[in-house]
Parts: sequence; C-alpha cells; structure tokens
Amino acid sequence: MAQQTDGREGAGQVEVRTRRWSVSLVWIVPILAMLIGASLVVRNWMQQGPVIAISFHSGEGLVAGKTQVKYRSVVIGEVTTVDLADDKKSVVAKVQLSDDARAFATQGARFWVVRPRIGVGGISGVDTLLSGSFIGADSGESKAPEKSFVGLELPPPITFDEKGKRFFLTASDLGSLDVGSSIYFRKIPVGEVVSFALQGDGKGVEIGVFVQAPYDSFVTADSRFWNASGVDMQIGANGLKVDTESLSSILVGGLAFGSPDFALQAEPAADQARFQLFADRESALAPPNGKAQYLQLRFDQAMRGLSVGAPVEFKGVEFGRVTSIKLDYDAERQSFPVVVDAVIYPQRLGPVHRKMLAVFKHTEGDEDGARRLIGTFVEHGLRAQARSGNLITGQMFISLDFYPDTPKVAFDIAANPITIPTLPGSLEQLQEQLQRVVERIAKLPLESIASNLDGSLRELRASLKQFNGQTLPDVKVALDEVHKTLRTANAAISEDSPQRERMGETLDELERMSRSLRDLADYLGRHPESLIRGRPKAAGAAELEP
Repeated sequence: MAQQTDGREGAGQVEVRTRRWSVSLVWIVPILAMLIGASLVVRNWMQQGPVIAISFHSGEGLVAGKTQVKYRSVVIGEVTTVDLADDKKSVVAKVQLSDDARAFATQGARFWVVRPRIGVGGISGVDTLLSGSFIGADSGESKAPEKSFVGLELPPPITFDEKGKRFFLTASDLGSLDVGSSIYFRKIPVGEVVSFALQGDGKGVEIGVFVQAPYDSFVTADSRFWNASGVDMQIGANGLKVDTESLSSILVGGLAFGSPDFALQAEPAADQARFQLFADRESALAPPNGKAQYLQLRFDQAMRGLSVGAPVEFKGVEFGRVTSIKLDYDAERQSFPVVVDAVIYPQRLGPVHRKMLAVFKHTEGDEDGARRLIGTFVEHGLRAQARSGNLITGQMFISLDFYPDTPKVAFDIAANPITIPTLPGSLEQLQEQLQRVVERIAKLPLESIASNLDGSLRELRASLKQFNGQTLPDVKVALDEVHKTLRTANAAISEDSPQRERMGETLDELERMSRSLRDLADYLGRHPESLIRGRPKAAGAAELEP
C-alpha cells in the first residue's frame, strides 16, 4: 500500500529547469548614458583646481555661478558662492579654480574686482559695462599653498611678471602725486608711482615708484628725482620761468629723474634703493652745496620786492639764497632797519673757492678761517646790496661785490651769524641822485630867470616888429635893385650884344700885346746889352723872333 502511494507520487512530480540571466537590448542605452555621465563627472572633478576664499569689502558686481576669474583675459575660475563674513564686515567669495590655475592658490597671489574706473591713467574696465564685472588675478612669487586671500579694492599698479625695478623716494609731503602718476625720463614716460605712506615719525612721506625695463638701467646712484607735477612757474629776480613735463603731469602730477652734468658714470642703482625727492629740477640738478655759511645783513631802506628764497650772488654768480626777512628796532639811531638772513655755499664757486683756500691756507670747514677771510674782504670793500633783478616784476636779489671807495667799517669777527656791511640799493641810489638834482633845481633863482627871459622876449618881439615894418621893405627894394642889375648884366653879356663884341676885340688885342711882350723878353734874354746900347741899326725883324 505504501509502495503504491510512493509510485504515484513519483509519477506526478514536475521537472524544474534553471533559466540563465541575460540583459535586454532596451537597457543598453541607459547604461551607456550612465557610463558617459560618470566619466564626464570624473573628468570634470579631475580637471578642477583648488577652491579658494577671497574676502572683499563689498560684494558689488559678484554673482555666484556667473562672475568669472580671469588672468590676461583668460578664464581661470568661477565664483561659486558669495556670503557674508562671520564678522559682517566683509563678504567672502568662494572661487573654484581650474586645474591649470593652481599657481594662483599660493601665497602672494592677488585678486581684485575689475569694474569701470576713472583714474590718473585714464578710463579702465569699459568692457565690463557689457560683460559684467569679473575678478582679476595676479600670481605671486611664493609656491607655498594658500586658501584664503584678501581682495584688493584697486587694481595693482604693476603685475608680478612685469620687468623693472622698484625704488623708494622720501619727501616732506605727497603734493599732487597719486598711485599711477607717471615717471618721466627726458620727457618720456618710463614708470609710475605704485605706493605711498607716511613715515614712522610722521615728518614725511615715503613714495614707492616702479621704473620699467630697460629704462631702470638709467637710474644710477647719482640720479636725482624731482616733482614734475603741474606747471612749475616761478617769478623771481631771474624773471618768469615756466617748466612742465607733459599735459598728463599738468593734470594728474608726475615725477622725473635725471643725473647732473657733473656726475660721474655710475652703475645702475640696486632694486629697492632710496632717493630724496626734490621740489623742482633746478634744485635737483644743482651742484653740491657743501658746508653752509650763514650771513646777516642790515638795510636802512625798505626791502619791498625781496622775498625769502631770493638769490644771493657774488660777482653775478649765484651761490646762496635769502632765508628770512624781518624788521628790527635800533634804539641808538631811533630807526627800523630791515634784517635779512641769508645762507651761502662757497663751494658753489668751484675753482675760485679752492684757490682761495690755497692762497689763504685755510681748510674746508674751518669756521675761524672763514671769518678771518670774510673780515679781510670787508676791509677791502666787500659790501652787500639789494638790487632789482626784474624791472617788470620788481623782484630783488642780494649782490655781494667790492666797493673800494666806500668808507671803512669795523668788522666784528665774533658776530654770529657773520654780519656784512650793506650799501643802499641801486634804485635807492638813483632816487638819491634824482633828489639831489631836484634840490639843485629848487635852489636856482627861477623867478629872476623867468623875469629876465620875459623881458628878453618882449625886446625880441619889438625888434621883430621893427624889422617887419622898416627893414623888411628896404630889403625888398634892395632885392629889386639887385634883380634889375642882374638882368642888365645878363643882357650885356648875351651873344648878340655890342658889349660882348667889343669885349672879344679887347681880348684879341690883349693876346697880341702879350705875344709882343713875350718876343721882347726873349730878345732881351739873348741881347741884354740892348737895354744900354739900344737896338742895332742893322738888326732886322727876324732877330727879334725867338
């Protein structure tokens, strides 16, 4: 019974077959799309560079997913997010750099927002009016990685790869200079101002400049920098002087540099070298001043037209300037002299100064020797005089010269500063001469002279009246008689007049008479005895012929 049952169960069992797994052609396209997408994602991830954060004062012009980062107009990254900083004082822009821009994720790299700007160099960023603002970039020197940067508010004046040298200038003030102001060499722009800052003590400013290559080789240790901003107009004893570098320097300021003529050929200055900034070209290229000698001059006349900075000349050579002009009171003379302080630089006289040191056996910087030398000059007539340098402007200058005929003046060798006697100015001397002439004219007896002159004029008037009334008619009659006589003489000597014929006959007779006298003289010369004996009887007329 049990076996039958098992047989029936075995006969009714169904065979189960295992089916092999296979992919339908419908899934091939989605799979390929997924593979391509994954490869693109991997490729994009592999091409992405580092992510950096740049903080700016404002987020103006920054748009996430749109604002690009460019270097030399080539896109090297894109802003992904723009968020406020934790301190709410700035904004932080996250930037995704490209793989080939990893050099910009290093220390020293600089970033700034490029917008339309109007500066000393002109208008920049005009193309952003259509394309929108973007972030400019400049790589640094370091290769150390960096993720956080502080963006610049203004574009840097020079980029990392620009060739040239930087120099620093010291000045008392900035003047009209600004970042971007041009630097000129022989009126050619060769660089610009890149920075400025107050000195540590606050007594001056330090100006950073950049001179492009190859012009940086012209900056030597002997070079002088001066302010070429605006129009340098000076009205002084030397007249009107106008100087400028270019129209740009007139509007926005500028600097210039050069080497003085007396400077030797020097090597190019080193990078980061420091120079002094002079106020103008004249003072920058002036010869070295050497040791200064201070003088004091006392004038009794007004010094209108003399100003601080006026030149001090010796024999027409400028070697100093006026430093101050002040009024003083002389209690003994009850007067108000004008005290003029001046500084002179004897070394500016050149070979003359060296010859004087050799002749008087003095050394450079010998204060006592200089006082004795000036005292000797004063004994020989050295005087100071205020002269007019320009009749149009009325500006004056101080002239030192020798006047041997002036009265002797005691020289105080211990006076400090050295006091040099003065003479009245040339204009004052002319005024004194005119005053003396006026005084002499005033002393003349003008009333008596006028009275005598009036009497003489009356007598002359009476004489002229008498001449016109009496003498003039007689003269007219005499002239008529002379005219008649001349007319008669003219008629007598005319060609057809009898008088002329008789005159011709008379002349013929005189000619025959002179011929006879000549024959007689010749005969007497041959026969002088005939004066005693008489003419020989046998003598014929032929013997009387010469």
